[in-house]
Amino acid sequence: MAPNATHSSTLDRDFHIMVQIDMEMGAFNSNWTHCDYIATFLARMISHNRPDSVLFTNLFSSALNELLEITFRSRHVGGSFVCKISRQGDIERVELTFTCSEDERDFFKQAVARVRSSRAETDYMNSLSSDATNLSRDMLLVELAVSYSAAVTLTTVGDDTITLSVDLPLGGLTH
Repeated sequence: MAPNATHSSTLDRDFHIMVQIDMEMGAFNSNWTHCDYIATFLARMISHNRPDSVLFTNLFSSALNELLEITFRSRHVGGSFVCKISRQGDIERVELTFTCSEDERDFFKQAVARVRSSRAETDYMNSLSSDATNLSRDMLLVELAVSYSAAVTLTTVGDDTITLSVDLPLGGLTH
């Protein structure tokens, strides 16, 4: 995928937007608890038609909270923040579009590359036995990829805006 490309029109057509939240980045980053509040609210909104809605809500809320915390840690106060949740069958797509510095954009590019590497699972397993205070920030994305079978992509939207897209196949869970 080219750095400035969007998801293919075939994928976008198959995913149906369920809910979207738009905020100023400064408002989002003004309080750490926004991550938990937004994750809990959105998880409850989209879980109503899953076979085990309580399990789905808990899993989705946990995964979304981790993604929001990664975004929160960018600490960028200008521009906007958009969280869009779409669905295709058993897959929920979380798209986080936000402004960030060039350093943060580079961090996310490296993090996505680490998620896609053949060592992702090994790195994650090794992190479980290491000191939690020394974990790299990108390990949260690796954890989602390994534990939730998430597919992660990154798209550059503009000079200071990126979209982190994570496909979570949680809807097929029955126990």
